[in-house]
Amino acid sequence: MRSSAFDDPDNYTLHDEIISKEPLVAYVSTRDMNWANIVRWAIYATLIAEEKGISRENYKSYLDSSDPEVRRLLGVDEVEGTKASGLSSDWGRQVIAGAGNYGEIFERYLGSGSEMKIERGINRLWRDGGLMYGPPFR
Repeated sequence: MRSSAFDDPDNYTLHDEIISKEPLVAYVSTRDMNWANIVRWAIYATLIAEEKGISRENYKSYLDSSDPEVRRLLGVDEVEGTKASGLSSDWGRQVIAGAGNYGEIFERYLGSGSEMKIERGINRLWRDGGLMYGPPFR
């Protein structure tokens, strides 16, 4: 809102104090748990990609990786349940190729690459002092 609703957005400040700590997630109706799982794992895929250093620009260079998690993430090796969910084996690769990893997405829409310029803070990966992590990709 600050970036587009005011004539002079620099006259307004977004405070960085944490006023609430409840986790906010992508909402998906409980009537479609298959879709809920797909959305959840698409988000996890972006987090795991960032942990592994995989981005929109370099994902192809990881296709011959010997890391089993990377191979499953990019659809080189099969992941149980993928076909049952109606997804192609390379769905994770398509997410990363289209949107990028979590860090890229954050920077583009909220961070330094956006008009909002929000610091990543607790939205950093767990290894960087934040709260974000994806479970093992199996």
